Amino acid sequence: MLRNESLTKNNFSRDESYMLRCLEIAKNGLGTTAPNPMVGAVIVHEDKIIGEGFTSPYGGPHAEVNAINSVVDKTLLKHATIYVTLEPCSHHGKTPPCADLIAKHGIPRVVIGLIDPHTKVAGKGIEKLKNAGSEVTTGCLELKCREHHRRFLMFQEKKRPYIILKWAQTADGFIAPKKEERATNPEPYWITNPYSRQLVHKWRSEEQSILVGTNTVLEDNPKLNVRLYTGKNPTRIVLDRKLKISADHHIMDGSIPTLVLTDTVDTPLQIENVSYHQIDFKGDIARQICEILFKENITSILIEGGSQTLQTFIDSGLWDEARVFIGDSQFKTGIPAPELKGKIISTKSIDKDTLKIYSND
Repeated sequence: MLRNESLTKNNFSRDESYMLRCLEIAKNGLGTTAPNPMVGAVIVHEDKIIGEGFTSPYGGPHAEVNAINSVVDKTLLKHATIYVTLEPCSHHGKTPPCADLIAKHGIPRVVIGLIDPHTKVAGKGIEKLKNAGSEVTTGCLELKCREHHRRFLMFQEKKRPYIILKWAQTADGFIAPKKEERATNPEPYWITNPYSRQLVHKWRSEEQSILVGTNTVLEDNPKLNVRLYTGKNPTRIVLDRKLKISADHHIMDGSIPTLVLTDTVDTPLQIENVSYHQIDFKGDIARQICEILFKENITSILIEGGSQTLQTFIDSGLWDEARVFIGDSQFKTGIPAPELKGKIISTKSIDKDTLKIYSND
């Protein structure tokens, strides 16, 4: 919805206020734009927003294109300012360069939050705009834009996906009951309430992939989809060193792209949408997984377990966020929750559950 009122408020400058709006609408692309960044763009004429847009699902138009297309009177563009969270692209990919489109319409001023670190852009979009006669301002709310684009930036700058750890633990610190107890009572042992479980499915829809270990699949037979929420299913990734997971498990049903990481060369199961990748389980497993996902163009991953898999990433230092639910039940004995050292950035209650979010400093 277009806004005609001035957004200048609080202690933000006029440019910063419009960049805040860019960040606000850019979030609409979460979970659909990857591996492209989720960009927001706002076009302003005489202190009124006349157009805005965010990045379409992957393969579709970028934010700048959608913003320009939303402007009813295109003659105003020659006297307008376009605000964008990330430098407009300068190369042909799935779509033509956004910098060329801005130049074509003669938009005289461009305000950018971040310079794009992608090797095909990296200042080239800014150069195109300046050569076309546009006044270009960079670094507007740069830290906020970096936080927003953290998945894309991690992938481009560190050559690995943005990594989110997630688990639920009981009030007395267990992630699951003992195997012996599960053998006598195979019913699910829910630690969290239905609201927390639905939130996890929302998180799944926001990330490009999800990973679990062999034991989690053998014991829980998870689907790893977003059936409790509306959104795109993440690519499923499973560690299966000795190929113990059979074709009758949900993750092998071929309904969602699935990567199986194994140390076995022979892969007898030939299932559509399931691919195998060999890693050395005696080496740095977490780093090898990151290398594979980088090659597969996967920019973010939600790691859901089990305890050993989570601890592997923690011990390697390869994680960015941890989202930990603490239920009000107690197991007395069982599999201990992972040991984590990080900075708590938020704590909130979800009914009787407590959700703590950590960052890796």
